Amino acid sequence: MKELRLAIVGHRFMGRAHSNAWNQVSKFFDPAVKPVMQVACGRDEEALRAFAERWGWAGIETDWRRVLERDDIDAIDIATPTHLHAEIAIAAAEAGKHVFCEKPFANTLAEGEAMLAAAEKAGVVHYLNHNYRRCPAVLLAKRLIDEGEIGEVYHWRGAYQQSWLVNPQHPLDWKLRKATAAAGPLWDLGSHAVDLAHFLVGDFAEIECRGKQFVAERPLAEDHTATGEVEVECAALITGEFQNGALASIETTRYATGRRNRHTFEIYGRKGALAWDMEDMNRLQFYSGKDPADRLGFRDILVTESVHDYVGSWWPSGHIIGYEHAFVHAAIDFLDACANGGTVEPDFRDGVRSLKVLEAAAASMETGRRVRLA
Repeated sequence: MKELRLAIVGHRFMGRAHSNAWNQVSKFFDPAVKPVMQVACGRDEEALRAFAERWGWAGIETDWRRVLERDDIDAIDIATPTHLHAEIAIAAAEAGKHVFCEKPFANTLAEGEAMLAAAEKAGVVHYLNHNYRRCPAVLLAKRLIDEGEIGEVYHWRGAYQQSWLVNPQHPLDWKLRKATAAAGPLWDLGSHAVDLAHFLVGDFAEIECRGKQFVAERPLAEDHTATGEVEVECAALITGEFQNGALASIETTRYATGRRNRHTFEIYGRKGALAWDMEDMNRLQFYSGKDPADRLGFRDILVTESVHDYVGSWWPSGHIIGYEHAFVHAAIDFLDACANGGTVEPDFRDGVRSLKVLEAAAASMETGRRVRLA
């Protein structure tokens, strides 16, 4: 079997999630090329070495530029903070490497457009890891919408709620600085919510956004006796309209007390409705107006049968999968695209689509005005 030799840049949370996917994909699926975990790259050599040994990377490197010079690397997996994505992705494409990039896509639309241009010019496979598209329940929702089961869509209601900043003593990390994160949950969480809205409903026509800051200063990560300014919003609420006329709302927050990592959508149409909650990710709620009057109501569909996307490669029917499995689904599709000269979505084009919405939302948050996108 032909091999795809991989390098990963970044070895914290997403580095672990991605590494697990590369480890698991050939055990449960039959990729057209076998992933070879060639080198892990990061700045902390001691932590990097421990990471590589634990997750099965053959070697380490502390400078990603040297990684791109190597002839034994075919693809780059970018698992770094957002502000580093553009430079690495552009250089990787120019070096002829396929690119697997973590979200959010980039800090600015200009960066995202440059990343897309470089990837298209080089003719490499480019993938943006909005992995929730690959949850089987989300894919069932997509199929039901495409088959007309809920009819014309009237409402999209999305939310991504976390609570890890409820404690005001949480230190000021990179996600709370504008230079490294671009914005707060609007960017980090909103990128996922916007991508699913694009995937399931369509493009936005206009939006407005209101942000709120609850805690203005936090202890510095390097010195807890000093504080620094929180430079991004703590919560954001987008409202707007899709090009197809459906209304939208998207809430993003890290101050939803008790909600550890809740990502949801509700879609209401002329003939039916759908709802999904990542905290119960194997279930899709479906309401069909075609049901008899004495049986109307939302039904829970347990999306664990082998007929559902990806499920047949895992466990016997009825057995649930979890958060990490969507990363494996992304890995199999990326590998097959690299082998066959195809494409895999969402890609850098989708990243640019989302950045247009996020930048419009940020502008609206600052000016208080509605922004037209089309």
